[in-house]
Amino acid sequence: MFLKNTWYVAAKPEDIDGKPLGRTICGEPMAFFRSEGGQAAAVEDFCPHRGAPLSLGFVKDGKLVCGYHGLEMGCEGKTVAMPGQRVRGFPAIKKFAVVERYGFIWVWPGDQAMADPALIPTFEWFDNPAWAYGGGLYNIACDYRLMIDNLMDLTHETYVHANSIGQKEIDESPCTTKTEGDNVVTSRYMSGIMAPPFWQMALRANDLPDDGPVDRWQICRFTPPSHVLIEVGVALAGKGGYHAAPQDKAYSVVVDFITPETETSIHYFWGMARQFKPQDAALTASIREGQGAIFAEDREMLERQQKNLLAQPERALLMLNIDAGGVQSRRVLDRLMAQERAQSAPAPAPAPTPAP
Repeated sequence: MFLKNTWYVAAKPEDIDGKPLGRTICGEPMAFFRSEGGQAAAVEDFCPHRGAPLSLGFVKDGKLVCGYHGLEMGCEGKTVAMPGQRVRGFPAIKKFAVVERYGFIWVWPGDQAMADPALIPTFEWFDNPAWAYGGGLYNIACDYRLMIDNLMDLTHETYVHANSIGQKEIDESPCTTKTEGDNVVTSRYMSGIMAPPFWQMALRANDLPDDGPVDRWQICRFTPPSHVLIEVGVALAGKGGYHAAPQDKAYSVVVDFITPETETSIHYFWGMARQFKPQDAALTASIREGQGAIFAEDREMLERQQKNLLAQPERALLMLNIDAGGVQSRRVLDRLMAQERAQSAPAPAPAPTPAP
């Protein structure tokens, strides 16, 4: 259903400052907390004493204390102490590899021996003064692949987001999709159009006129396990479009980290990184508010879509050329999941030696 030997965004750093956080990732209930030195850690959210969720407890001196009977759990999943009891002989519970990077807590839910921090992709805009970033988190009751489909086919903007980023030219402009190894890229370019309301606001914010024709682009990039980054923007018409100089355009990257919770629910970390007016905190807050409203519209559509699919699993869905980005992304995932299953399958027993 989902890749496990990979890194997923699990939380924001402030989510585990001073208190534990319970979160299910790829079907694995996890309890996140910080060690005495402040390092992020995660263990399975299961107290070995009576099965209580460890995330309902508290953190003391870098130990996760169960809120039921006070059992203390270390970062390595080993029981440390419990009032009036001898518990150091308890078997260890599962621990998960955790890395704090790019303003997020990342977790590896699969084979812990394979967890390599070098495999976390690089994102140039985090902690970069030339960029500003703002975002949020939505919990959405849908299959994570439905969100990938949604983000790799932006023709829905004309209808779902008609009052913000949608416009008829999206439907009328062809898109191209290509697969590059494990990555899928869908691109659409629109020339000489009027900017929709959200992009009018962005033009004004970058001290550009909002009442003339612009060139607009959307470049959606899927990378496993479930990340979609979308280069978006508008430039004054005739200034070079996507390649226009910074002073002639409003350019951003929509950040979508889609973390499966269960087979029909996700943690959706959304945001936008921009290159214009990066020091303007009020603009960052305004864009975050507007983007949050846009993604709330997606949430309603996706959750209702998931309910339909669960109610009628026998219905075959029809495919069009606009679905190419989602279709090819699913093919990449299917191939990688098949490889992961093959790697984790036990080796076949040797054939018996025939009797002489």
